[in-house]
Amino acid sequence: MSGSMSDGRRAEGEAEAQAQAQEQAQPPVQPQSQPQPLAQPQPQVPGQVQPPAVAVPGAAPVPSPAQAPLQKHHVHHSYMWLESVRTAFIVAVMIVIANFSTLVGLLADGELDGLSGGVLLALVGGGTLFLIVAVVAIVVVTRLVSYKHLYFTVGPDEFTLYSGVFNKKRVHVPYQRVQSVDQRATLLQRIFGVCTVAIDTAGGASNKAIVVPYVTKAQAEWLRTELYNRKTALTAQASFAQGATPGPVAAGVGTPVASGAPGLGAVDPAAIAAAATSPSGNVLDAGAEAWNEVGGLFAGPAQDTGRVAYEYGLTNKELFLAGLSNTTSVGLIMAGLFVGVLQVVSFLFDIMGDSANSMVEGALTYAGSQAAAWLIGGVSAAVVGLVLVLWLLSALGSCISYGGFKARRRNNRIEVEYGLLQHTYQGVSVDRVQSVVIKQSFLRRLFGYCELSLGKIDASDDSEDAAKKGSLAQQGLIIHPFVKMNRVPDILAGLIPEFADLPRETRPLAPVALRRAVVRRSVLFGSGFWLAICVVLVAWGLSWLGGQVETGALLLDAEDAYLVGLCLSFGGVAVVIGLVLAAILFIIDIVDAVLWARESSFAYNRRFMQVSNGGLSRETVSFPRQKIQFGCARSNPLQRRAGTDTLMATTAAGSGGTTTTLIDVAHEDALAWLDWVKPGGNVVK
Repeated sequence: MSGSMSDGRRAEGEAEAQAQAQEQAQPPVQPQSQPQPLAQPQPQVPGQVQPPAVAVPGAAPVPSPAQAPLQKHHVHHSYMWLESVRTAFIVAVMIVIANFSTLVGLLADGELDGLSGGVLLALVGGGTLFLIVAVVAIVVVTRLVSYKHLYFTVGPDEFTLYSGVFNKKRVHVPYQRVQSVDQRATLLQRIFGVCTVAIDTAGGASNKAIVVPYVTKAQAEWLRTELYNRKTALTAQASFAQGATPGPVAAGVGTPVASGAPGLGAVDPAAIAAAATSPSGNVLDAGAEAWNEVGGLFAGPAQDTGRVAYEYGLTNKELFLAGLSNTTSVGLIMAGLFVGVLQVVSFLFDIMGDSANSMVEGALTYAGSQAAAWLIGGVSAAVVGLVLVLWLLSALGSCISYGGFKARRRNNRIEVEYGLLQHTYQGVSVDRVQSVVIKQSFLRRLFGYCELSLGKIDASDDSEDAAKKGSLAQQGLIIHPFVKMNRVPDILAGLIPEFADLPRETRPLAPVALRRAVVRRSVLFGSGFWLAICVVLVAWGLSWLGGQVETGALLLDAEDAYLVGLCLSFGGVAVVIGLVLAAILFIIDIVDAVLWARESSFAYNRRFMQVSNGGLSRETVSFPRQKIQFGCARSNPLQRRAGTDTLMATTAAGSGGTTTTLIDVAHEDALAWLDWVKPGGNVVK
């Protein structure tokens, strides 16, 4: 065996020696520089993250193709001249008013007695025209320069807005942060077919909306559609990359959900189908459709923004009642008239000088006569007539502002547009809706109507048009300003079916809440009670003043004594009127407290919570359980003695969050709610 092993080793050694001899006999092979084969690109699956390329040793780096520069989208050229015209008009009005006030003051002081009227008008007119031309020139030059530096780009991952001449500003908005894309257009902008686009991002009211001014209507619709599509695509890619399976599809739009808010009635599938196929309308919708067809001078072609699955408008009755119920404009007009009257009176006093005092004394003397009663009655009737006229004008203005009102469901967004002269378009994604709010004022409660709105996360707007939004924006996204209560379940099921499955079994307040509400609402915070206290103090003061006059403690001449007597007479009438008004307000406060204690309640089920605060006006807020950011139950010493708590649930809507509060809930119900609201708490079907 040892001999065979040695023979094998000897054979292997001879084979290796022969191989080495052959290699030395062959000429050496020169190395050739040949490119290494590159890996073939694999097809990219949407949302799949590609692994980084592995470098091949000895291979030259392959340069990546340079990205093409993004297209710059400038705003419309009307930004230069249309904005200049608007600014020039405002400045001209301010200069004219300022010069008129200065002229009146100089005339009152007598400093222009030596100048003729023609010279004075020439000086004032020439100075005003010079200031207006100078300001307009500055504005036009500023707009021309800033226009070249105001544009936006739509990149693969984010939207970028560039602005500023000396102070450059660049705002980056990732598509996944876009929450809503709203647009507004004044009357002048609608005529020329341009609007202002506001891009709202996550972050609440502390966040600033990104405003793109003066884009055409077609460009605004394209931008809104593009931002939403890119956001949806990136969200789907992120979910796919994380290995998440698509979630369950929400209830189809128009699908009836067998539930509803307490007292709202059941959902009617036939009503939903009828509303989806035949949306309601009014006489002003024809004007809104004409605006949409004309579009404006530079509006551009209409854009396809997606399929509308559910839509409704306002009937003629709803439009008229919504206009009549808006009293904000009347208050503003009355305040403006009051300020105007004060300015006129001040102007008369400046012009008349010392002679105004004698006129006041004569007016007080006349007020004591019998003819003054007829004059006061006529003036009162004129004031009442003026208020009614202003109310009707305000209602007409509100109807015009609601003209063309449409609320619709488009894909996963809720859109609302309104305004016949000044157009406003608002939208919100369903996942950003924080709550559904049903508001009933006293008049709405009498007729069985309500205002239906959605609570959402709003960003503040630094644009000049932000102050022109009015109450429509301050109250959230109003999806119906004046609707019958029995239609609310159908609208929720068609427009936002995600909120249709609301709890029905309510939990009332503690029985002791009635007594506490009467004390709190009619005494501690009651307007009638404190008005009565003030009237009693005024009556005591007048009585003391009358006693001083009768006893001669106050030394008055005949004229002053007469004026004091008139004041005492009018003061006595005012005291009687104040006491009657205080009694009426006190009764109203008691009725409001009783209604609040009987109608206030809360409810919750597996997905939603609902809080109702009653009274002469009623508000019901419904919000998902997952939207609650903070929930607590607190009680003061008096509440602990009565066995009640105050529930507080905070969502992310509004500035710093919106807190829904309900006072005097039974302590046992409060503990059960705390067990429900905590993570992993009890589940209520």
